[in-house]
Amino acid sequence: MGKTLLEFQSTKGDVLPAHKFSTHDVVVLKPNKADLGSPALGQGVVYRLKDSSITVAFDDIPEEGLNGPLRLEKVANEITYRRMKDALIQLSKGVQKGPAADLIPVLFGERPPTISKKEATFRPFNPNLDHSQKDAISKALSSKNVFLLHGPPGTGKTTAVVEIILQEVKRGSKILACAASNIAVDNIVERLVPHRVKLVRLGHPARLLPQVLDSALDAQVLRGDNSSLANDIRKEMKALNGKLLKTRDKNTRRDIQRELRALSKEERKRQQLAVTDVIKNAHVVLTTLTGAFSRKLHNSSFDLVIIDEAAQALEVACWIALLKGSRCVLAGDHLQLPPTIQSVEAEKKGLGRTLFERLAELYGDEVTAMLTVQYRMNELIMNWSSKELYNSKIEAHASVAGHMLFDLEDVKKSTSTEPTLLLVDIAGCDMEEKKDEEESTMNEGEAEVAIAHAKRLVNDGVRASDIGIITPYAAQVVLLKILRSNEDKIKDVEISTVDGFQGREKEAIIISMVRSNSKKEVGFLSDQRRMNVAVTRARRQCCLICDTDTVSSDEFLERLVQYFEENGEYLSASEYCNE
Repeated sequence: MGKTLLEFQSTKGDVLPAHKFSTHDVVVLKPNKADLGSPALGQGVVYRLKDSSITVAFDDIPEEGLNGPLRLEKVANEITYRRMKDALIQLSKGVQKGPAADLIPVLFGERPPTISKKEATFRPFNPNLDHSQKDAISKALSSKNVFLLHGPPGTGKTTAVVEIILQEVKRGSKILACAASNIAVDNIVERLVPHRVKLVRLGHPARLLPQVLDSALDAQVLRGDNSSLANDIRKEMKALNGKLLKTRDKNTRRDIQRELRALSKEERKRQQLAVTDVIKNAHVVLTTLTGAFSRKLHNSSFDLVIIDEAAQALEVACWIALLKGSRCVLAGDHLQLPPTIQSVEAEKKGLGRTLFERLAELYGDEVTAMLTVQYRMNELIMNWSSKELYNSKIEAHASVAGHMLFDLEDVKKSTSTEPTLLLVDIAGCDMEEKKDEEESTMNEGEAEVAIAHAKRLVNDGVRASDIGIITPYAAQVVLLKILRSNEDKIKDVEISTVDGFQGREKEAIIISMVRSNSKKEVGFLSDQRRMNVAVTRARRQCCLICDTDTVSSDEFLERLVQYFEENGEYLSASEYCNE
């Protein structure tokens, strides 16, 4: 790619301290002691993350200053903010014309949503849709302006989104399909490709999954007619340049230069036409929400805008895409974690509330359908969140309702692999929480118990890569990673914050709740959405490690502990202490 990769390690030890860097983040490199406003040694993009290092891709390698201690600073992505601000300005002027003119008043509650009287019937492309998916898709196809597809954990939300896209293409609609993250967009692209839909994926090739690169705009432009014409023009220009070097005659030189200027203009026009051609011929254009602001889409409008993971997207970002269409379908779950808002002030003024949540409150069942069959969890894991958050409406598909850890190949039945729910209580085991330098909470005793349980599972045949350890606190993640680095057999166990694991699943999940104190403070553990995400990542076993005395001071968490006690195995953490 013509970029230089530099790998940075911590000066203080093996495992990096808690940080918020993720791949594709824009970062600047500075000497460690430099002031906040001081110039950077270089700017790059995070290329790879490991427990002990961060690799950054730089366009130009910094000339000097690399010998002393350095620091990396995350830079707010200017383009993203500019695009969101531009969308807001556009909205605030009052959009009287354009594709979304009739949609906007509905999304702000000034005009009621409309649904066609006759419910749409359709022949599914996917023969395996369940009754709740069919019902939701039918409602989506009948909606005239807005529809919310509510997809609780494991209910096949993206499967329904893909079917809606295929049905709309069949009707002749032109669709803009978006999500907040690149990975979520690529996921839709991957599932559409086998159906041979005319689609194009906009976005920087370095940020796309390798398997969708064929669908990328750049790849399709190169295959187009206008692109090969542009290529021919470049060849002609090369020949003329050669001629120019050999010519002494002034008039001839002037003629050649004039011709070169005309050809250069034509080549640029052809390149733009090649891009326009691809977008015009595609039935589905896929991009991230901020990517929808791309100059390449400036004059495009769509019959339908679909936003997946809409409950994880800022409302402002959604508007970038929504302004390009006359109808929208938003898919998500507002009972899982919302997007992270860094500014407390912005959160107070409403930026923390997503459009999905706002519309769910505004119109409720009138524009919403909830998927109710889940394909991930043993029903004992599912029942807690179904009852607590989804009015007991979720059912487990027969293929997963009774599946256990010991049903997996090579896993033996033991006291560790048999329970679906396991509560490990650290109360009375002298495992108090502590704070790290960043004021994040951690609990060493609990971390050791989590690692000990992971080792028991691996010893009984569970693959390390099928196990995840998740915790709400960043300091606990670092501590767990340090402990894991000493144990070779569990090096493939994934360790993450709850927020970092949203949208994912593992056969066994170990949750370390961390809080253990005499004041019985639980902090942000009491956020129901975070615990909902934590528990529902597990397919066959969920192990909850906590101080029942501390967490039971919160009513919601007390019910969670009670559910595990009544429906699972109870162990004291002391049983893991000598491992």
